Amino acid sequence: MSVVLVFLAVIAGLAGWWLSQQRLMSKPWLEQGTNAAFPGTESGVMPAAKVGLGFFLAVVGCLFALFASAYFMRMALSDWQSLPVPRVLWFNTGILVLSSIALHLAVAASRKGQMDTTRLALATAGLTALAFLAGQLMAWRELSASGYLLSSNPANSFFYLITGMHGLHIIGGLVALGRTTAKAWSGVARDRLRLSIELCAMYWHFLLFIWLAVFVLLAGWASDFIDICRQLLT
Repeated sequence: MSVVLVFLAVIAGLAGWWLSQQRLMSKPWLEQGTNAAFPGTESGVMPAAKVGLGFFLAVVGCLFALFASAYFMRMALSDWQSLPVPRVLWFNTGILVLSSIALHLAVAASRKGQMDTTRLALATAGLTALAFLAGQLMAWRELSASGYLLSSNPANSFFYLITGMHGLHIIGGLVALGRTTAKAWSGVARDRLRLSIELCAMYWHFLLFIWLAVFVLLAGWASDFIDICRQLLT
């Protein structure tokens, strides 16, 4: 339960910061003059697609929080045997960070109308995401070759379940990213392309955050952090 509360508190903080950037507390009836007279107020309405994606990401966050809570409850039993973290996961983490950075650059380039840079950044994000998935499969093969099979121990089952679920979300993101990349080469309207890129970047940054939390959990650092928090509270 402590893990769920910590995770949801972080999600709530990020959501609060994001919503604060959308001018939800603005009073348009008090703003007189043209938009140019009020820099940064050109659009006070959040696109419906971003709102929908925000709700979806909240659900995904709760799902992984429940996985983390079940992980901590199950590891307290006597038959739990932690498995070693493959070194390739460090490389995979760096690759996913690069993918997220590439999408951030794609957003910045699309806002400036730099189409060549936008296309390059989108392609880089897609290729690095594929490399991340390949690295995850390598980690699975390494563990299975060492005898850490899915049904051998509850710790093994949780490892394959959580990393597999995250991988499925990456695959879903790749589908959306592929469609966005196709738009970048087809000459679609710039506003539509920019919104698609921003949605992909929003999704990708969230998946990076989820993966960092999963990596900390699987490496065993999360349990140490929770123990420290409990000691501070008691």
